[in-house]
Amino acid sequence: MHVIVNRLARHLRSSESDLYRTLTRPRARAGAPFTIHETRSFDELDRVVRVIAQNTRNEQGGTTCVVLAGGDGSYMSGISALERAFGDRPLPRIALAPGGTVATVARNWGLRGPTEPYAARLLDAIAAGSVDTTQRPTLRVRDERGGDRIGFIFGTGLVSRFFDEYYASPHQGYAGAARIVARIFAGSLAGGKLARKVLSPVPCTLTVDGEPQKATAYSLVVASVVRNLGLSMRVLYRAGDDPSRVHLVASPLGAGQLGPQMPLVLAGKPLRGRDHVDTLAGSFRVTFTGDHDAYVLDGDMLRGRWVEVTAGPSLNLLTARA
Repeated sequence: MHVIVNRLARHLRSSESDLYRTLTRPRARAGAPFTIHETRSFDELDRVVRVIAQNTRNEQGGTTCVVLAGGDGSYMSGISALERAFGDRPLPRIALAPGGTVATVARNWGLRGPTEPYAARLLDAIAAGSVDTTQRPTLRVRDERGGDRIGFIFGTGLVSRFFDEYYASPHQGYAGAARIVARIFAGSLAGGKLARKVLSPVPCTLTVDGEPQKATAYSLVVASVVRNLGLSMRVLYRAGDDPSRVHLVASPLGAGQLGPQMPLVLAGKPLRGRDHVDTLAGSFRVTFTGDHDAYVLDGDMLRGRWVEVTAGPSLNLLTARA
């Protein structure tokens, strides 16, 4: 059993934090101790997972479990690294322990309440063999710069512009994100500067399952395998319905038309509007035609003149039994 602790995650930077101590406390499963790996860079992460992959060749019955401790970006980076290291072999069983600012994916798939008690319960359950295993889908995201990643939530347009504002703000976490969302929503009704900046359409083309879409600029392109994108944003109300396809929503509407549809997002209802895209897609490609070439995958800002999204590998996800 392996626990990979991202020491750059917000709540794992200090060795004095209760969460860090919980995650690194000695435990054993069937007499074999958990191996704790602390990482502070992508290179360290790659070295760790290569060792895990090599050691797994000598294990019987698929007993390896990897606990990824951090935020959404930590999960994406960890699973992407594992997929590279394991190649055509099945991935090990995965558990997601919180440690980042928001942990949106973990909150969709098991995390309830404060992070430290949940992490303790999860790891103790793994040690005791009292866990449930659920198949969970992922996204595979490739881009023009050679990126090939496995993640959960993709977005561009207002998503990447929102994260520009979020990372520039001194107030982060749920409260900081909620403050920005409230300003954008209010501004969309009143013609505010921030709303126009975040919600203005980005010049790009969209191809879905080989079919070019009509619009030449989109204010929103988002796909996910989890339904709640944080703050009860449920624009992807069919996410996870079909593990072989991804739920894609794209809109070319500007601030004055898109912003007022926030109640539909909170209610998990379809958006409306001309040239709107709302489908379960086998694949789609966004090609940027202007200056903007940023997209977001699980909270990490990335770039590429084009980006392609398909269904990724299924995960055997472990959660503590209720």
